[in-house]
Amino acid sequence: MIRVAAIQLESGSELQDNLKLCGDLIREASANGAHFIATPENTDSILAPEEKERRIAPREAEHSGIAYFSALAQELKIWLLIGSMSVTDNADKPYNRSVLFNPRGRINARYDKIHLFDVDLPTGEQHRESARCMGGDRCVVVQTRQFTLGMSICYDLRFAYLFRRQAQAGAQILAVPSAFTVPTGKAHWHTLLRARAIETGSFVIAPAQGGTHAGGRKTFGHSLIVGPWGDIRAEAPAQGPHVLLADLDLSEVAKARNAIPALQHDKTFTMDIIDAHEKDRS
Repeated sequence: MIRVAAIQLESGSELQDNLKLCGDLIREASANGAHFIATPENTDSILAPEEKERRIAPREAEHSGIAYFSALAQELKIWLLIGSMSVTDNADKPYNRSVLFNPRGRINARYDKIHLFDVDLPTGEQHRESARCMGGDRCVVVQTRQFTLGMSICYDLRFAYLFRRQAQAGAQILAVPSAFTVPTGKAHWHTLLRARAIETGSFVIAPAQGGTHAGGRKTFGHSLIVGPWGDIRAEAPAQGPHVLLADLDLSEVAKARNAIPALQHDKTFTMDIIDAHEKDRS
């Protein structure tokens, strides 16, 4: 049994303010027995459009969030997943990067968001994440003594093959730190998270942003922890910071996968595309 926590945030544009609030919530989760704690996408900041043009993301080694969360993980002796921060390496644009700290404060894993959020929503809301971020190209699964974790970020949720590969590699917990928009959240958030849990027989922990941010951007909230049978174990409100706790019995993962061993039933097949219109004309 492991107690986990999903931290819901309403990140603003000021990094230090966000770090302080997030740190307070992480301490609260740890005080309540959480040993694995996850924060949402954009933990460091959510900027207004005009700020995005001016602010340059720091290199990872120079990002103040790295030292801050490293020290916190070491102090509290927890596994700490920072859902994402914006960091620059040797690329033209920054990465949207998730970072996992071990209880000694060391970085055990990094995951750069693979699928970037380039969409035109029916409401008129537009996002072009690829215009300001580099996409990653590596699927990440982390094996610890207590659990095995699959890492992802937000829009990745829509690409089921990523999570299937992680589960087939042994992931018991799938992390989906997010900053879902309100319209897509209302339509798809619960359904997609439960589907990923059911398809893979995994626990899903999805810490989210929830509320109104700089420039008027709104996020959906409703951070979730989902069981391997698709049942919702815990859910946060729509808005505002929140600590979400749940006790996970990882033996449930094996039970779900043994009951429905779909991860072992992959088949190869060929694709037939039939032009019925052409047949009608002949």
